[in-house]
Amino acid sequence: MIRLESVSKRYPNGHLAVDALTLEVPEGETTVLVGPSGCGKTTTLKMINRIIEPTGGRIFIDDEEVTAADPVQLRRHIGYVIQQIGLFPHQTIAGNVATVPRLLGWSKSDMAGRVEELLALVGLDPDTYAERYPAQLSGGQRQRVGVARALAADPPVLLMDEPFGAIDPVTRMRLQDEFLRLQDELRKTVVFVTHDVEEAVKMGDRIAILDVGGVLEQYDTPAAILGAPANEMVADFVGRDRALKRLKVTPIDLECLEHPPTVQPTSSLEEARRVMDEQGSGWVAVVNGDTKLRGHVRSANAGGGGLVDDRVERVEAWVSIDDYLENALARMLLTDYGWVAVVDGDEFIGVLTPDAIYRALRSSLDDASPDDTSLHDTSPDEPGASARA
Repeated sequence: MIRLESVSKRYPNGHLAVDALTLEVPEGETTVLVGPSGCGKTTTLKMINRIIEPTGGRIFIDDEEVTAADPVQLRRHIGYVIQQIGLFPHQTIAGNVATVPRLLGWSKSDMAGRVEELLALVGLDPDTYAERYPAQLSGGQRQRVGVARALAADPPVLLMDEPFGAIDPVTRMRLQDEFLRLQDELRKTVVFVTHDVEEAVKMGDRIAILDVGGVLEQYDTPAAILGAPANEMVADFVGRDRALKRLKVTPIDLECLEHPPTVQPTSSLEEARRVMDEQGSGWVAVVNGDTKLRGHVRSANAGGGGLVDDRVERVEAWVSIDDYLENALARMLLTDYGWVAVVDGDEFIGVLTPDAIYRALRSSLDDASPDDTSLHDTSPDEPGASARA
């Protein structure tokens, strides 16, 4: 959708901000530009919609060269979200969201419908917020309005320049999650600028790491960059804890799951004890006949007579099969189980243990970088491996 061919920006004083940058942004994906101060990431973003004019190279959007297009018309078909938001203070929220459709000549009824649709989409009730003014909203709410305004004319391309950078950490996380939800639904082609590696890993389908002077050092998926940095600059920038960051982007590997013994709610406690003894387990999973997870029973709580259903405990730590290792580990650490259940809808699939998470992460790193031994000093069967994981 977006293609940069040897794009450069040199200012009249001789300063080279971007140096012959070549980059392709796939349709429907989010590419994050990240790097140290002075690496040209914001300059690159602004050259795409020609707020800054490139001094060399060519830029294409959907195979149309935008360096030859009318810049005003170009910007009306590209959504743009900035850190300062830039809402018009004397216009209502509805008026702000409708800015571009109004410039494009939409009818009042079409604009009203689009405003209502978008405010609902970003989690702001139109009946409550449409007629308010920016000063009456919190920072996080104003940022949501900024995203809605950028989406108003349904542009295929969305440019975001540190959109969540000036917001408190809790609100920032919520907005990141909200945007990921929106992107999963809308599948816009997004170029996203941040200085934060954690945010880049979370938000990007691909990450472009730039060095000072606008030099592209590596462009790949977050998992590939964290698993196999292209050079020392990239390794230093993503940090020594890159293996932990990789937990965020490593999906649950079903082959690494462990399968505890199971009983049904109608089984006797005597049967539960027998199953635990036979398999050397300190607990059993309780599942219905349709494999729906009902809970678990620990050996310490399985004495005497009666049915399993009388002693079943709720499973507090569980994740979906399409989740990532970071969330699985976080859920696990909030309980005293030493495991987290993995489910597919209502179906119980198995459990992840610390050893299983270690094996999954190690396997993922092996796939990314066969020669990288920084995490491979101990096999998962050696003492201490799960503790290090």
